[in-house]
Amino acid sequence: MLDLINPALALLTIGLGLFGFLAPRFTASALDLEAVKSTMGLSEMRASAGGLFVAIGVVCLISAEPMTYVMLGVAYTGAAAGRFISIVIDKPPMPKALVFFLFEALPAAWLITWNI
Repeated sequence: MLDLINPALALLTIGLGLFGFLAPRFTASALDLEAVKSTMGLSEMRASAGGLFVAIGVVCLISAEPMTYVMLGVAYTGAAAGRFISIVIDKPPMPKALVFFLFEALPAAWLITWNI
């Protein structure tokens, strides 16, 4: 089962990262963000919501080592923790924030639990 789910999560990560990397305006819009005053926001989308996740997903697929999948889980855990704190403090639109949280927390739980 690990042989199927781990690579699937890595591919999902790469796919989502490619949106940020190749379509930063679309990604920013989906996240309710907008570029103002400069294009630095687009640069941030390509870097943090794009390239970072593409790179970690590719490394997982190339190495196929359990600890690389754990690190992918750690990345998702960080995102889920930030999202949870935001839900509590910032009160973002709940349906959207909850869906994003689940897309972060569930892969985090799987990747860490089943690869350690």
